[in-house]
Amino acid sequence: MHALPSHDALRQILPSVIFDLADRFVRAGFEISLVGGPVRDLFLGRVSPDLDFTTSATPEQTVKVISGWADNIWDVGREFGTIAFKKDGFTLEVTTYRADAYDKDSRKPIVAFGDNLRDDLFRRDFTMNAMALRLPDLELVDPFDGVDSLRVGLIRTPGSPDISFSDDPLRMMRAARFASQLRIEVSPEVRQAMAEMTERIDIISAERVRDELIKLINGADPRAGIDLLVDSGLADKVLPEVSALRLEIDEHHRHKDVYQHSLTVLEQAIGHETEDDGAVPGPDFILRFAALMHDVGKPATRKFEPNGAVSFRHHDMVGSKLVKQRMRALRFDKDTTKAVARLVELHMRFYGYGEAGWTDSAVRRYVTDAGDLLERLHRLTRSDVTTRNRRKAERLGFAYDDLETRIAEITEQEELNAIRPDLNGEQIMSILGIKAGPMVGRAYNFMLNLRLDDGPLGEEIAGQRLQAWWAEQPEAQAGEQG
Repeated sequence: MHALPSHDALRQILPSVIFDLADRFVRAGFEISLVGGPVRDLFLGRVSPDLDFTTSATPEQTVKVISGWADNIWDVGREFGTIAFKKDGFTLEVTTYRADAYDKDSRKPIVAFGDNLRDDLFRRDFTMNAMALRLPDLELVDPFDGVDSLRVGLIRTPGSPDISFSDDPLRMMRAARFASQLRIEVSPEVRQAMAEMTERIDIISAERVRDELIKLINGADPRAGIDLLVDSGLADKVLPEVSALRLEIDEHHRHKDVYQHSLTVLEQAIGHETEDDGAVPGPDFILRFAALMHDVGKPATRKFEPNGAVSFRHHDMVGSKLVKQRMRALRFDKDTTKAVARLVELHMRFYGYGEAGWTDSAVRRYVTDAGDLLERLHRLTRSDVTTRNRRKAERLGFAYDDLETRIAEITEQEELNAIRPDLNGEQIMSILGIKAGPMVGRAYNFMLNLRLDDGPLGEEIAGQRLQAWWAEQPEAQAGEQG
């Protein structure tokens, strides 16, 4: 934790638009303070991109103060006291002092505008976010010891955590998110309240839970956040597939702890992310979430074999389906859901390469099936090696090195990333003398598989192979000619 910069230093660090705004409110006779995350971040040695303020002015008075000065103004929640606007490229939000109460059956607060800064800070989620800088004098207001919470690295609530979480259950997810983002612990009383109040999360929309989960997974220490969700029981509600990974270890320890393995794979995947100009710039939610979820099919497929071994046959396919179901329930977009589920489906494809060896056809299929997820699949597969057996780990690493080398060689030869059959749809119809229809699709798939198996053949030989295939489709010929 850093000390709060001096008054003069703050004026140099903070955007000048803050002080321009403050001057307008003070001249109009209103109080205004920079509040929440932007103040917290100053103690963490960074300037927040968010500019949030609280004021004694009503929303209508706020609009009057900034009209003609702000570049544009819009309502993001006037009924909740918030006015948002743009100025000089910055997005600012000003909210009237609040002293909220909540309906126990709804996440929406019963809005009650307050008349002082302390009550407004008391309603906030955590003490580290319940600090303000009065403007324009930059006086720190910290009635609930937020600075001390940051100093000792604890997430605390301004009031009783059970009341805070009952008022707004999303705060439990936010606690786990901050544990990940800021690498700090939750206080014992906060942890206890989370464990006792997991049922309250049911009133929160799936979209809000999803947004907090994304921030958690993309944080600096997602393992800490996931552990908190699982230990508190919240994961049973929002991510039950991860809780289920805590398989009971049999007495002979014939398989590894799948839950801890998955968290290790997640951490190793983070280590494989690249800089912004690399193949997989971090934080990459798709890679990280696939790493966490890659083995969620194991609980449903675990089987103790007669020889004493434990198997998880087809856990990749089962896991992919479970991932789709969970991400749909959390209202993830289709592209993200498809990408994560595909990585989970493909994460076992590599195993066996070192022992059996792959033909060029198999390598082509590996690349084609991965598509634009190939770089992520490389990283997920490498991250999945968590064995303590150094020789085994090295053997798998060398095998994957060899696979990547072969992919590079074949790519260079064949422009593998843009594989197409030697003949397109129009050429197929011309050669076979058929019209557009289902048989064209079947013929195209035949040509694509031919391309994957045998590499580029050229149009002449490809045409001959197509005609030979067509000669074996007498029923189709009868229905498609002309």
